[in-house]
Amino acid sequence: MPEKVRCKFRCHYKEEFKNALTGKVESANIKMSPVYAETGENKKFWDYTPGGELNFYTVNAEAAARVEQGKEYYIDIIPAE
Repeated sequence: MPEKVRCKFRCHYKEEFKNALTGKVESANIKMSPVYAETGENKKFWDYTPGGELNFYTVNAEAAARVEQGKEYYIDIIPAE
């Protein structure tokens, strides 16, 4: 059995929440779905993960800044010890 499972998702929604006083982003709501395509790497991922959704809310501004709507990301699933 492999040590991890790798998925490829596209961020299709990102909503940022700013501090009313400072204007700085403090949190974000992020939604992702599996990639799809007729050719290439995305076709391979689509063949194994044709549906699903990943939703998360983060209060880590640095983590939120690393995710951009419209971009694709690898999601690794690794057992927690």
